[in-house]
Amino acid sequence: MLETVIFDMDGVIFDSEKIICDLWEEIAAEYNLAGMEELMIKCIGINDKATCKLFKETYGEDFDYEYYKGLCSKRYHEKYDGGRLPMKPGVHELLSFLKENNIKVALASSTKKQTVVAQLKDAGIYDYFQVVVCGDMVSRSKPEPDIFLKAAEELGADCANAYIIEDSYNGIRAAFSAKAKPIMVPDLIGPDEEIEKKCHKVFKNLIEVRDYFKEIV
Repeated sequence: MLETVIFDMDGVIFDSEKIICDLWEEIAAEYNLAGMEELMIKCIGINDKATCKLFKETYGEDFDYEYYKGLCSKRYHEKYDGGRLPMKPGVHELLSFLKENNIKVALASSTKKQTVVAQLKDAGIYDYFQVVVCGDMVSRSKPEPDIFLKAAEELGADCANAYIIEDSYNGIRAAFSAKAKPIMVPDLIGPDEEIEKKCHKVFKNLIEVRDYFKEIV
């Protein structure tokens, strides 16, 4: 039965992963930072603390991550604040279906809370979520399950009965570790053999997810 759904945000609700990667690659070209494309793939789905660690492992402990992150953030917000961040196809259809059927809905994003809340409100979809848990609200990043366990707890739901919608490898690993039902809607990368085995289902888009939920509600 369908009782609880937990969403990731970047790459699932908003078409933001490619935007973020492109901005970082733009900065890398300007400052001669080699290997940024490969690094960005590793960073998908993890929080800021874990991302900083990967950057320093790649470019050295002296790398000024906060400075470059500030450059990227400034360009991102200048271009996409105020409701200009594009959404993935099927967001409204799926959220409306869940609301109509009184399904518990949470959002669990590795992005910091201030940004998450602002983007959801700008898009007019904040009120669809009864619970919002963000990367700066848990100590361990995905692929650890903490963020999903916290979201389920705040919903008063059993994580084992929750469907978790993710696009990233780290997100699917976290959902699997939480003993939930991971649903992958790939964004920049499709599932490999490991991730395929951890997924309850894989769909092309959120419309397909809604149609599947219609069958089990």
